[in-house]
Amino acid sequence: MEGIVIKTTGSQVLVRTSDGTRVDCRLKGQFKIHGKKATNPVAVGDRVSFLQNTVSDPGLINEIHPRHNYIIRKATRMSKVYHVIAANLDQAFLIVTAAFPRTPQGFIDRFLTTSEAYHIPAGLVFNKTDLYGETKAAAYYHYLLGVYTGVGYPCIPVSALTGDSIPLLKEHLDGKVTLFSGPSGVGKSALINAIFPGISLKTGELSAYHQKGKHTTTFAEMIELPGDTFIIDTPGIREFGLTDFRKEEVAERFPEFRELQHRCRFHNCLHLQEPACAVKEALQEGKIHPSRYRSYLAIVNDEDLEENDWE
Repeated sequence: MEGIVIKTTGSQVLVRTSDGTRVDCRLKGQFKIHGKKATNPVAVGDRVSFLQNTVSDPGLINEIHPRHNYIIRKATRMSKVYHVIAANLDQAFLIVTAAFPRTPQGFIDRFLTTSEAYHIPAGLVFNKTDLYGETKAAAYYHYLLGVYTGVGYPCIPVSALTGDSIPLLKEHLDGKVTLFSGPSGVGKSALINAIFPGISLKTGELSAYHQKGKHTTTFAEMIELPGDTFIIDTPGIREFGLTDFRKEEVAERFPEFRELQHRCRFHNCLHLQEPACAVKEALQEGKIHPSRYRSYLAIVNDEDLEENDWE
């Protein structure tokens, strides 16, 4: 039998078959993912084959089918262990908030860079826009909006509370498998409840002191919605550790760099101090945003940069 993994909690895996039946399964033996040391050999979105003696028995997964794509992260920047977030995605949206809590720009760039590396179309959903008003949060929101629309990423401002632009977001999701990711407290579960009333996912409150979200989603889970639409809801994450990119590959993950680097004098230009660098020239001309270049430098140099100086 075959199916799609819709939830995994380590040793326990929930698989959905083509007729909608859900089967509790476990893994047979040890699985490795392309030679990488992963915390989870099977991920939500994986297509698997399994054996089952009777409908009351748990299934035994004996094959993980080849993935169309997948997205992984390291638990921390220094970690050597990878975690597969999800597989076989049509697109990924990072849920961002300009306040309550504020999503650092370095976090955004690391997510987008990883999505680019694994060939997953990505965009940003700005939630809680009803709270910004004419505050510092509003300035940060408009700043981020300008940076990422300028690069070409889809940016959708919404409010799970008031329903603003929820129909527009739903149009982007219809008929697709979409990953929802983001830090704790940005309102992923509340957004899903707003888009599809009746789902009733658990939502949490913010810590008044830290303005950090409490974890309300413990494990990644694929939510089946009307119209052959699926959302993979993921736990909130504090840090988005990148996979091990070679320095020469990083510019390929920045679309605005990728368009220009063939004009550099040297084919292996790192866009640092090399002469006749098209990327550095575009930066000086204001065609590349300085904050994006700072994020690029942080990734190339394997440095922490979660909060760019935007003010």
